[in-house]
Amino acid sequence: MALQGSISDQSATAPGGWLRGIRPAGTAGPRFAVLIVIALIFALGLLPAAPLVVAALAPGGELDLSGFLQRLAKPSVLRATWNTLDTAFFGALLSLAIGVPFAVAVALTDLPTRKVLGFLLLMPLIIAPQVTALSWLHLTGPSSTLLNMLGIAPPPGTPNPIVGRTGIILLFGVQHAPIVFITLRAGLVGLPGDMIEAARASGASVMRTFGTIILPLMRPWIAGAAALAFVSSIGNFGIPALLGLPANYLTLPTLIYRQMSSFGSGVLPQMAGLSMLIGLLTLLGLAVQALSMRGHRSRYASGRPATISLGKWRTPLAVLSWAAITMMLLLPALALITTSLIPTFGVDLTWQTATLANYQEVLVNQASTVRAFKNSALLAGGAALILAIGAVPMAIVLDRMSSRSRQVLQGIAEIPYALPGIVLAIACILLFLRPLPLIGSLYASAWIILIAYLMRFLTLALKPVASAVAQIPADLDEAAASSGASPLRRVLTIHMPLAAPAAVAGALLVFMSAFNELTVSALLWSSGNETLGVVLFSLEEAGLGTQAAAIAVATIFVVVALMGLLNLFAKRLPAGVLPWR
Repeated sequence: MALQGSISDQSATAPGGWLRGIRPAGTAGPRFAVLIVIALIFALGLLPAAPLVVAALAPGGELDLSGFLQRLAKPSVLRATWNTLDTAFFGALLSLAIGVPFAVAVALTDLPTRKVLGFLLLMPLIIAPQVTALSWLHLTGPSSTLLNMLGIAPPPGTPNPIVGRTGIILLFGVQHAPIVFITLRAGLVGLPGDMIEAARASGASVMRTFGTIILPLMRPWIAGAAALAFVSSIGNFGIPALLGLPANYLTLPTLIYRQMSSFGSGVLPQMAGLSMLIGLLTLLGLAVQALSMRGHRSRYASGRPATISLGKWRTPLAVLSWAAITMMLLLPALALITTSLIPTFGVDLTWQTATLANYQEVLVNQASTVRAFKNSALLAGGAALILAIGAVPMAIVLDRMSSRSRQVLQGIAEIPYALPGIVLAIACILLFLRPLPLIGSLYASAWIILIAYLMRFLTLALKPVASAVAQIPADLDEAAASSGASPLRRVLTIHMPLAAPAAVAGALLVFMSAFNELTVSALLWSSGNETLGVVLFSLEEAGLGTQAAAIAVATIFVVVALMGLLNLFAKRLPAGVLPWR
């Protein structure tokens, strides 16, 4: 490992940039490999941005900034922009209110069942936003099966309180609280325990210790977590689509979706301009997050992990935590399940009325839903397989590049994942709408969705494999090379076996993320190429909520099963690969 570190340091300072930062230097093979990796990452990370910028700023082939600004100054755009910023800001604040206490409780205290609570809190991060929105829709309102069973449903005709601005903010807070939790937990586990123990020994209460020691040290992490929650809310489509469209409360992503229905010659520049606006807001939020996290490690020296004893408050705080988890996650999930078991709205759920007909309809009988399950499984599985296979050689090449070059390329690979899916979808439409040489147009085909998935989820597959490859001792590869093994043989016999668990974990993460996503496929699907997210949204819009609930429950079951499968690999994976561990 020391040899590997010294070689990496030398390559990082070697002149000649990317091509001289690889080992062994001076050979044609590694240079050709790094060129392929650079080309692939640029194609998947930056290529979609070009037609998006051109369509927004120069729709007629000439730069037209005045037209771009006029399109963004329309009343509908200004109103949607305000709604986007408004819901994202207050949603981020609510995410902090939820995520900060849970992060402190799980990372620093002896709260009972804290690991289980932390795992459950991360569920919204794994489950698609439209499923979260659907579960809350079926929990509240006069048609709620669960509330009618308990006899506390609102009177018939009462508007569903979750629809509109308030509901969007509430679910943004719930959906993105796991982002705050993960970010803060990463900082809290490194806090020096000596400082906290000294404060407690001096007679400081738990709250005073938190306010005078923990909170000041965690300010950069809190600011970064808030920025990430804000950015995630800006590009969220599933929640505003299900909760905002029925009340005509539009955010920028749902405004783009509405404009897609009037597709014409003047719509593409408008959608491209809105996508650029969303992208700029996202990049601004990411810049704030990066600035807030800069230099945080220099604020304190990590020592023995900190632990705060809650004493007599352990049980009451545990009860309060479980009550919060029950209200945010378990009751909406139960409402979704009960709705999926009734034949139609208005029928009370009893032993006599309970039925699995909705599951039979969406899993067996209904052609569109059966096709959606097949399409989502094939597209998500295909993207996961391609990225898992390609991630290993890509990570090997990146590991042999200079540290600066590696960071730049990994940052480019993260761009499609960091930007909202609706922006990526518009970019893919602009990129593949016109016929390409030899293959023609990919628009209105399943191929465009697959390529969008490859772009968006590349970093999910690459990160765990890159971490695993970085831990492989360099002397293994050098010993095989000195014995005459070819580069391909070394990859197949050394790197592939050692990186295989990380590659499988990355593939499962990609599959989980792509299986029931809606943000990307909402604009890219076509007849015969529907995905589960699109069908679920369409069924709910059509008033077939019981069937939509059955699809949502089925997708939750698949995701939870995959999480359990990933846990089997947990001990063989680099730290940080699984967000719930």
